[in-house]
Amino acid sequence: MKFGKELKQEKVPEWTEAYMDYNGLKRILQEIQQFKQHERPPSPLRTSQKRLPLYRPFSGVDVRASFEESTSDVEDRVIAVETVKEDDTREVYSTNILMSPKGGGQSEITFFQKLDEELNKVNTFYRDKVEEVIEEAASLNKQMKALIALQIKVEPPDIDECHIQRNRSMDSGSESSKFTSPSRFYIAEDRHMDSKFDVDRINHCGPGESGSPVNRGASINSAACGNGPSSDKYKSDPLDVLDHVKINNTLESPMSTIRSVLNDSKDKDLSFTKEELKEAEGRLKVAFIEFYRKLHLLKHYSYVNLLAFSKIMKKYEKIALRRAARSYMKIVDESYIGSSDEVTLLLDRVEGTFLKYFANSNRREGMKLLRPKRKREKHRITFFSGFFSGCSIALLIAVVLLIQARRVMAKEEHTMYMENVFPLYSLYAYIILHMLLYAANIYFWKRCRINYPFIFGFKQGTELSYQDVFLISTGLAVLALATFLVHLHMKVDSVNSVYKNYIELVPLGLLIVVLAIFSCPFNIFYKSSRFFLIRCVLRCICAPLYKVSLADFFLADQLTSQVQALRCIEFYICYYGMRWYQKEEKCHSLDLYNFFYIIVAVIPFWIRFLQCVRRLFEEKDWMHLCNGSRYFLTIIAVVVRTVFELKMDRTWKVLALVSSVAAILFNTYWDIVVDWGLLQRNSKNLFLRDKLAVSRRSVYFVVMVLDVILRLTWLQLVLKFNLRSLKGTAISSLFSCLEIFRRGVWMFFRLENEHLNNVGKYRAFKSVPLPFSYYEEDDDNKDD
Repeated sequence: MKFGKELKQEKVPEWTEAYMDYNGLKRILQEIQQFKQHERPPSPLRTSQKRLPLYRPFSGVDVRASFEESTSDVEDRVIAVETVKEDDTREVYSTNILMSPKGGGQSEITFFQKLDEELNKVNTFYRDKVEEVIEEAASLNKQMKALIALQIKVEPPDIDECHIQRNRSMDSGSESSKFTSPSRFYIAEDRHMDSKFDVDRINHCGPGESGSPVNRGASINSAACGNGPSSDKYKSDPLDVLDHVKINNTLESPMSTIRSVLNDSKDKDLSFTKEELKEAEGRLKVAFIEFYRKLHLLKHYSYVNLLAFSKIMKKYEKIALRRAARSYMKIVDESYIGSSDEVTLLLDRVEGTFLKYFANSNRREGMKLLRPKRKREKHRITFFSGFFSGCSIALLIAVVLLIQARRVMAKEEHTMYMENVFPLYSLYAYIILHMLLYAANIYFWKRCRINYPFIFGFKQGTELSYQDVFLISTGLAVLALATFLVHLHMKVDSVNSVYKNYIELVPLGLLIVVLAIFSCPFNIFYKSSRFFLIRCVLRCICAPLYKVSLADFFLADQLTSQVQALRCIEFYICYYGMRWYQKEEKCHSLDLYNFFYIIVAVIPFWIRFLQCVRRLFEEKDWMHLCNGSRYFLTIIAVVVRTVFELKMDRTWKVLALVSSVAAILFNTYWDIVVDWGLLQRNSKNLFLRDKLAVSRRSVYFVVMVLDVILRLTWLQLVLKFNLRSLKGTAISSLFSCLEIFRRGVWMFFRLENEHLNNVGKYRAFKSVPLPFSYYEEDDDNKDD
């Protein structure tokens, strides 16, 4: 694989613009190469030039001698790199060409100018990120001190063990103590700065054991014994830290939200309970994992850019026939990105801290959390995806042939049966269609290098690939079609059978099987992804009580396009409820069913409205108020339109038409302008936006027109156009499928816009709320 393609794959998607522009430099070198090929002498002269180095004096094989000659030969120097300091810490590099270029001179000057720009850009970005992680390391130090103090307070050490350890410490003698320095665990150390960011290494009370790793229990005991570092700062009681901290209420759970609304004082001060300790440990553990990942990506960023500079200079030497790589790479190695080792030191310190305090000194288990393995593509997934696809097509053809052969739709009894069975099985059709669109989106997200696992918050190694989602959708299709074929065959051929009453339970059995697989607690069938979806569903149901994440409101938006599927679930309850009470009434003739028919359609939009209200109070952004009003207007339109479907009154028709048009216009504008970020003024791409993940701009114009058309199709339910080939349930099912397709298209461009926003802000890590905050920090923030 060529290095340019390899570099593209190794880039952090959100930092793409911060990497060295390898392809841009390569294009300049291609211009130099084309110029030299045009000026190349005839073939005999080229041969003599190639043989000319063979007649030069032999330089010998002595490495030391050749090194001295190469360093002392100043006349062969091609370039000179000047270093100009902008301030005390930052340098700017500028290259001057010493030897007059023979051919393609202006292109060579342009090449080194751009090379200097890229080096300065990479250096600045890397230094800024290192300063950020050093500040974050200092914050984690303070968090660890508060956590250790809370551990001592909640789980007091054994006093008798402390006395034994103190006696051992006194018996060890003063002479040995001179050579035993107190163990301090530095989480970060900047050699170029006066300040140090450290976390105390709490060890056994015995001075002779200061260097050995210990578990948490021994750490707490030794800290309580008072045999810590000899600094005056640490001679005081470690529990004094608790007088200056409080546990942050992140409002991520329903109880914390309710207590915040009721102004409960329980979260204002530490109550020193084991539940608080466990919660603080969990949140700090996640913070360390995310911090380690940030350091790892920074180290990889440095390595990839240094390799890119080396590759491009070798390519320059090969094309320009000038030996400039060694002198320039020397400057690169001496620059901040080439010489700084803060990230490496931090990686070692954070790794040791995490293993000691959060993995019980178990390196294997700890490294699984810090460095989860990437998910490998398995050939059996591809095989079964193709196998289930073939089976689905075969079963679908079998169902159609059975209906045509037995003339099911020609008999009145079977027609009534199909009207009842169709909603029971159409539920799976809506789900399968949505999953297929999701699989297609994952495929195109990967093609466009959109970091969807980071945006959704998936753990590394647990995200589903498009092959996995396609396998699940085709597997569900096989299960649903096979059940429907068996059910239809039993119903048509076994009218007088003794099992007639049990035939109706086949769709219910299928639903139970699907729900059992979906909620299976065992580690099979993508457990992590299933439980992630279940948590998101629960957070959507309890929308105002949970902090809203992107995955939560993204799922709620998908549910707004699955209104017909939710109504199918309502029909399940009504259909089998009527069977339970042995009634033969139709569900649509019941007032209670019609009432919930409206409520079910409103639920997804109501969830999104509550999520917007929650985000409005948290973020104080009035855009959420506009977004919430959009969903409230849609709720009104859905209610009025559904009432019109049930009553078919002229007044309700006018109200449904007005409310639907208003909701369609508002939602269409929001889709295109806000969610997709298109139609921006003064954009580089006319009527679009400055940055585009899809190279063909015509795609964006097509999807904008398509979104408007698919939004307007819902007016068919109000205007009632005469579609002879479609009747009743078939019309609503068709438009539901079109709405799901529109949502699938919306899904891609909504995530593309979110990704480009992350790229613009270089946001490659999620912000993790810390468990503790210091009172003096809060006072400083208020003063600022």
